[in-house]
Amino acid sequence: MNNTAVEVTNLGKQYKLGFRQHHRYKTLRDMLGDLVRKPFSAVRNVTGRASAGKAKDHRFWALRDVSFQVERGEVVGVIGRNGAGKSTLLKILSRITEPTTGRGRIFGRVGSLLEVGSGFHPELTGRENIYMNGAILGMRRAEIERKFDEIVAFAELEKFIETPVKRYSSGMYMRLAFAVAAHLEPEILIIDEVLAVGDAAFQKKCLGKMGSVAKEGRTVLFVSHNMAALQALCSRAIWLSNGEVQNDGPAASIVAQYLQANAQTMLDNTWDESDPRMCVEGIRLHRVRLLAEDPLHITVADPFDLEVTFSHCNHETRLNISLHVHTLEGVCVFNSISPARTLPAGQMVATCRVPGNFLNDGYYRVDVRLVKDTSVVMLGQPEAILFEVYDVPREQSWYGKWPGVVRPTLEWELDFAGARQSSPAAAMSRDPGSSRSV
Repeated sequence: MNNTAVEVTNLGKQYKLGFRQHHRYKTLRDMLGDLVRKPFSAVRNVTGRASAGKAKDHRFWALRDVSFQVERGEVVGVIGRNGAGKSTLLKILSRITEPTTGRGRIFGRVGSLLEVGSGFHPELTGRENIYMNGAILGMRRAEIERKFDEIVAFAELEKFIETPVKRYSSGMYMRLAFAVAAHLEPEILIIDEVLAVGDAAFQKKCLGKMGSVAKEGRTVLFVSHNMAALQALCSRAIWLSNGEVQNDGPAASIVAQYLQANAQTMLDNTWDESDPRMCVEGIRLHRVRLLAEDPLHITVADPFDLEVTFSHCNHETRLNISLHVHTLEGVCVFNSISPARTLPAGQMVATCRVPGNFLNDGYYRVDVRLVKDTSVVMLGQPEAILFEVYDVPREQSWYGKWPGVVRPTLEWELDFAGARQSSPAAAMSRDPGSSRSV
């Protein structure tokens, strides 16, 4: 029996920038749109001939010469920066779009969750959408009925299952969509970045479900910017960069390489107003950034600020910001929490000051959480920013990396023959076993 679940051979996808993609079939809306655009297209064609010698044919390869295999029962993470080709790859494997070159083969029934609410009809109820999705997967009605109660319970939507999904929040959409995709027994589960929506408890439940799916011998392809979740779930990772496979191997090793390669370019992260993942119950995360005199070259002696911009529309919401700072290896260095306050509705900026002479040199990532009533995580963004702390020249014999994730400047006291002498840490900085001062 063939043990291969996914086979990708020399796969490429090219887009022509500024041109509409031609589909095999046209809808009535497409045809009406063509009629409206036709006069303007004629004008562009006339003026375009005059500048044909100057203009270039703008073509963009979203994927180029991508090849890999995934065995049955394997859980593989796909990582890369925005625009690397991750979603394009999953859309080709899910038969949503066609490749330009090469081929992608799937051996088994596929369940795809590529974006919140994908595959749902907004006018149908949650119940009707469950049956429709099951039928699309080729399941019989009896099979769907056997799984129905389990799907609804997992999604925690018992009260809303008879409501049209157009009235669902983005979190409700995601819960139902994930429950359908995970429970209707696909042999291959393809999941794009969707776990950023919803609370921490449901994210944990989703990861647990994907783990159990993998243990049942089913295959999982998982795209995520949540490196901690990806490492916990996946044994292997494929790193895409500019549409090509940069590396492929054990998840922990590939993630470490990826984070180090991109650490200096993730000091400021802004989310579009239309991004549904960044808004839950009227609370929206806008921006997370690091502020320093020289953000690209922070030394162990330099203080810096972590700034979080968010907004909410409920006057009675009691909120606080929680920042988790980790090393690339996943060790939590510290967690800092802002005071919980009932804030006025509108946009707010929260700033956390990190003092100098506190962190050790190395790479760090910051996870951000917006918390209601000091206990309910409303919105979380893992790996919101990544930054590096550099060492500084030292006038001493010790030139290796100092042990520990922090290296604070502390005060010491020495007693000589009963006479107590107080000295700041600067006096002890020449001893490689002591704290240091810059």
